[in-house]
Amino acid sequence: MITSDKCYQNLEWTWGYRENDRLGGDDPYSASKACAEIACQAYFKSFFSKSPDRHQTHLTTARAGNVIGGGDWAPARIVPDCVRAWANHEEVIIRSPEATRPWQHVLEPLSGYLWLGAKLFQSDELHAESFNFGPDHKVNQSVRELIEVFLSHWGGGTWRHEKSEIKKHENTLLKLTCDKALHHLNWHAVLSFEETVRMTAEWYRAYYGGTQDMQQFAARQIEAYVAKAKQLRLAWAGVE
Repeated sequence: MITSDKCYQNLEWTWGYRENDRLGGDDPYSASKACAEIACQAYFKSFFSKSPDRHQTHLTTARAGNVIGGGDWAPARIVPDCVRAWANHEEVIIRSPEATRPWQHVLEPLSGYLWLGAKLFQSDELHAESFNFGPDHKVNQSVRELIEVFLSHWGGGTWRHEKSEIKKHENTLLKLTCDKALHHLNWHAVLSFEETVRMTAEWYRAYYGGTQDMQQFAARQIEAYVAKAKQLRLAWAGVE
């Protein structure tokens, strides 16, 4: 079950949240993710206990967030909103430029999810556990930094800060600790913040530049990502 890093009760502290930290949420989206985690825990205990005579089902929850990468067209998301506007020579309106997030490329948590699934298939050792998947602890840049680095690879565009007239709760600081994934799965992020933004910008530049086969372009990015994971000797990339 994939939820989100928003499942944690955000206390706005400077260190990363661990899998056993308190769940909660001060906005409906965050609260819904915490509810999903609580529901999973209830199923763990009620129907899928670790007792070998109870079941053959292996289940975990995975938590990641603030994913960017090519092919995302969802509304009200920072990168899709920017590329749609800049492709039409429009200015982007940014609500909270100083909010910081642990930005990561979509391939990072996907590699973690797939490897966690493979390990679950092999044994029940990780059953009923939860795992964070996020970037290096040093990656916690602001929205402003994300936009400026993206623009350096995009090739031009404008934006301005404009406060929203709608008053609603929004966290400004959030990051994860992923030591558990490192210890149990030999998993950690592959890309730096600069590489994450560059790969994302290159995908959208190729799309708006008229590249005919975006599936092939995406496949090449995946191949480059896996090659770097092999250089880092990560187990999921096939390195013994």
